[in-house]
Amino acid sequence: MYNFYAFMDRMKYIKRWQLMRSVRDENIMEHSQQTAMFAHALAVINNTVFGGTASAEKAVLYAVYHECSEVMTGDLPTPIKYYNASINGAYKSLEERALDKLLDTLPCGMKDALAPSIKPDTGSLEYSLMKAGDRLAAYVKCLEELRCGNTEFSKAKKSIEDDLHSRNIPEVEYFFENFIESFSLTLDELEGL
Repeated sequence: MYNFYAFMDRMKYIKRWQLMRSVRDENIMEHSQQTAMFAHALAVINNTVFGGTASAEKAVLYAVYHECSEVMTGDLPTPIKYYNASINGAYKSLEERALDKLLDTLPCGMKDALAPSIKPDTGSLEYSLMKAGDRLAAYVKCLEELRCGNTEFSKAKKSIEDDLHSRNIPEVEYFFENFIESFSLTLDELEGL
């Protein structure tokens, strides 16, 4: 018996934004799906708008599994995770161990097939696009909370927006110029009613 997919199913129990009061709770499973959608969008923008060669499939797979270690570690809040280099280094080591343990819950052939998605090439274009998609998902969460009147997310929105723009990723700038504004619209406004 192999436990990998049962562990992955537990992603729905890991809550994000634990230190923040949220109008709507979010778990890492739904966050990963949204990150995958944004990573895919950025890869498609790279290829169709900027003439790039990003693998949309790789970007999506990186996103699907980018939080999977948290089924063993939980979601450590960002202010703690990045408090200092020592804590961040220890957490990265813990995440690595969790990923290795998860991969060990797969049959050998499947382990070899999934390892590149679960432990991706962090220097690749696709990884960079996935990380930007991850930040876009956090930014959209802030927009959602602010649209509902929750000012708790004001500082996070500003910080994430500044971070996204500081990355100087043309695909992100294109996404902002063409798609971000509509996340602040109501359903009637989206439908043009």
